[in-house]
Amino acid sequence: MDYPSQKNLAITHWAEEDRPREKLLLKGVAALSDAELIAILIGSGTTELSAVDLSKLILHSVGNQLHQLARLSVKDLTKFKGIGEAKAISIVSALELGRRRKESEPLKKAKITCSADAYELIKPHLWDQKREEFWVLLLDRANQVLKKQQISQGGINGTIADPRLIFQVALQEFATGIILVHNHPSGQLKPSEADRKLTKKIKEGGQLLDIQLLDHLIFTDESYYSFSDEGDL
Repeated sequence: MDYPSQKNLAITHWAEEDRPREKLLLKGVAALSDAELIAILIGSGTTELSAVDLSKLILHSVGNQLHQLARLSVKDLTKFKGIGEAKAISIVSALELGRRRKESEPLKKAKITCSADAYELIKPHLWDQKREEFWVLLLDRANQVLKKQQISQGGINGTIADPRLIFQVALQEFATGIILVHNHPSGQLKPSEADRKLTKKIKEGGQLLDIQLLDHLIFTDESYYSFSDEGDL
């Protein structure tokens, strides 16, 4: 009995790990070839060619050079059997996005070099707040800010910060350092006993996860208290 080669099978009959979409989910986008990525864009091939084989044909026509592919117009692409206007537009749009990404400057991440930097960074979120809020700044190894995340919001007299939630968001962002920040709407800068206990708990928990607690700020509209500056870490 003659068995059909995989080349002539529709993608839906391929082994799941060989289908472009499933392969992307299983192995990550970097594992896909250029043809497989284009196949995802066009979605389907023809009765003779799978989406991947059609993509290979298109790439072969431009010497397998993506920068040459980017020069093709919608009209050029629709000359290939199986590529209608909608599919051609998808390819052209994806390549244009890649070009714009290459030309655009990445946003410069804020860098924390001292407690004052952290205070200024969080000020827009806590300025004039009448209720107590708890935030965490997530940092990479270069002390660049990956994300600012509100952990909780409470009443006038206080809020509760769950250490599990703090470490959950830190792990999600692959942070190696964190700065805790909470405000005192009363204007009182002196840390409470609960503030000190929480700081100690987060510091100890961070040591187990290799996430360093760099500081804990008590924020008021006029000034701030830094556990690090005061030697309380």
